[in-house]
Amino acid sequence: MKNPTNLFKAGLKAGQRQLGIWNTIGGNTVPELLGGSGFDWVLVDCEHATIETVEVLPALQAIGQNPDTSAVVRIAANDPTLFKRVLDMGAQTIMVPYLQTADEAAAAVHAMRYGPNGMRGMAGMTRATRYGQVEDYFNTAEEELCLVVQIETLEGLRNLDAIAQTDGVDAVFIGPADLSASMGLRGQLTHPDVDKAITDAITQLVDMDVPAGVMALDPAVADRHLVSGASFVAVAVDLVLLADAIADIRKRFS
Repeated sequence: MKNPTNLFKAGLKAGQRQLGIWNTIGGNTVPELLGGSGFDWVLVDCEHATIETVEVLPALQAIGQNPDTSAVVRIAANDPTLFKRVLDMGAQTIMVPYLQTADEAAAAVHAMRYGPNGMRGMAGMTRATRYGQVEDYFNTAEEELCLVVQIETLEGLRNLDAIAQTDGVDAVFIGPADLSASMGLRGQLTHPDVDKAITDAITQLVDMDVPAGVMALDPAVADRHLVSGASFVAVAVDLVLLADAIADIRKRFS
């Protein structure tokens, strides 16, 4: 058996536009629904959501029923133990939050790779190896693994070039909310200064030929970032959609 192709990584390399949706509701039902909703990628959020690492496996299995949809897992922190666990569960694309330096990016790469180039622990009987059926997995795994680093502070933006050009970093995702806080503009995601910082970062990444991503729940803002060159954009969050739908139906019967 061949190692499954990482369609998300292939899309990044090809410069394709990929729209994503955030999964913050645990279990396997919602990831299954999102996986079949027509988005290019679904992000399983273990940082801010109440999704524990053990819940990643059923989420990956649920999303994986839809061969055209890629799963991305955002781990809680730049911790090699978390990398090891979700990689063995079969996650091929990992997003790491709150990176601020090239050294931190290099540490994330180190956690993604087997020795001698990294520190990922070797285990044969895992979902990643399809329980031992993937041919030569330990020597071919890296070809289909994708590391997305998240920059969401002014310090991170100052080190953007060095972070983005770290060997093993496949893409950079800009986090608007924490960036606004770092700039002293908490929650003001549409503030001109925040917007300019994001746009400038995307332009800088495009100039370096590094795939740029961002979250933009306002469709007009998402369109603008796509025009600026962002190649993967998260345009919705499951819990936000649910809350909005509840508010709308309640308002209808008020």
